[in-house]
Amino acid sequence: MLDLYSIGEMVIDFIPGTEPGSYVRNAGGAPANVAIAMARNGLKAGMCCSVGEDDFGRFLIKTLEENQVRCIKPKLCEEAITTMAFVSLAENGERTFTFARKPGADMFLLEEDVKEEDIKESCIIHAGSCSLSASPASEATVRAMKLGHEMEKLVSFDVNYRNLMWKDDQAACGKAVLDLLPLVDILKISEEEVDMVGGEEGLFELMERCSLSLIVETLGSAGAKCYFDGQILTIEGRKAKAVDATGAGDAFWGGFLSSLRIQGVEKTKDLTAEIIEKALRYGNTAGWICVQHKGAISSLPTREEIEKNL
Repeated sequence: MLDLYSIGEMVIDFIPGTEPGSYVRNAGGAPANVAIAMARNGLKAGMCCSVGEDDFGRFLIKTLEENQVRCIKPKLCEEAITTMAFVSLAENGERTFTFARKPGADMFLLEEDVKEEDIKESCIIHAGSCSLSASPASEATVRAMKLGHEMEKLVSFDVNYRNLMWKDDQAACGKAVLDLLPLVDILKISEEEVDMVGGEEGLFELMERCSLSLIVETLGSAGAKCYFDGQILTIEGRKAKAVDATGAGDAFWGGFLSSLRIQGVEKTKDLTAEIIEKALRYGNTAGWICVQHKGAISSLPTREEIEKNL
């Protein structure tokens, strides 16, 4: 039984090296980061992704294996090379991205790669919007979400808008997300993305309309808000010297979902304000640890590190 079935992009993140104009290869991609974050918490995670039949693709598969994440689609993509993201960092650790994806292997995830038996044997089904930006990966992602919903799994979704993947068409991403939300139980959205779904003032109405159990709005260094059962639960950010924000949101979400599973949550009916507040603290600590180091996956903390710093 998998605690998490994650579907979507796994890519190469090239982050700035020590020499001007140099870059260092790292494994990345938000759904993969979340899967590895949960594995670091001692949970069982699987990743369904498409990577190229090239050295980068083999490196990504090896990264999953080294982190004890089950590779659900081990066959390498022959149609395109592994997708790459070049990350530029500002002095405060914030990032901008340049993608090499014309096309990229992540786009070639197929509906047939999503197996009913894998969804059935998983507790949480997780995805993000990047894999909705191109066919056939979009259809594969929707299939996973739909199967998860029909089988009454916990369905998690991260808006995670990347303008280059959507060709600067935020409205198209917003529509794709809104179309998918009736299949989702737990939504993660950043303060920069909240207007894509109608703004903060409309979140409770959105929850009712789409039958969402909870929405977590991340606020960067200011912490997070959680909308649940008519309440707004908040957690303040922890002060840290940010070295690299890459993967911080994924560390937070991986920590949040890990805490839900550690606390025994299997269905939406298991969620309570007390459980969610504990998960917010746990995820917040995971994100705080992550930003103090370079790289996404290399910065994802273990359960021991998180519990020591709670």
